[in-house]
Amino acid sequence: MSVIYVTGGAKSGKSKFAEEMLLGMNNGKQQNIYLATSIVFDEEMEMKVSLHKERRKDKWITVESYKNFSDSLKNAFSENPKNNILVDCLTNMISNIIFERQDIDWDNPSKKELKLCDVSVEKEVDELIGTFDKFENIVIVSNELGMGIIPGYPLGRYFREIAGKMNQRIADIADEVYFVVSGIPMKIK
Repeated sequence: MSVIYVTGGAKSGKSKFAEEMLLGMNNGKQQNIYLATSIVFDEEMEMKVSLHKERRKDKWITVESYKNFSDSLKNAFSENPKNNILVDCLTNMISNIIFERQDIDWDNPSKKELKLCDVSVEKEVDELIGTFDKFENIVIVSNELGMGIIPGYPLGRYFREIAGKMNQRIADIADEVYFVVSGIPMKIK
């Protein structure tokens, strides 16, 4: 089993790099599973998802889910126990989990509310990690956060904090880590 983590800024080319990398690892015996974690909630996101689907064509089996991975990936496990999987992307997954918690007052969140949100995010990341042993090669894409200004609002700061922690967690267990800048991948681990 090989775990590869690919990070970079928005529109850096990280998804394309990750897709090409995983396709290059396929020796013809595995299926390539594309775990798409986005939820289409507006026209901009719809356009972005359409571009990703167009680029993937029929080279992938797409599973759309951002949580409950043992259930959502069950068919991928049963068809071939050692398929390849691309998770695109961890930060979309995290934001979807955060926005499930509609009861949080994001103008003034309490420590208790943030802790409950932490638990929800960590649970799903743990479940995702728990599926890794069922795949031959795993590539996880995520946005690198915190290289710019500090967000001026609590939700932005919380998202940066929890996503940064989960990025570190995945990078720690990864065999290889790549940082993509302007379409150029740099191996950093």
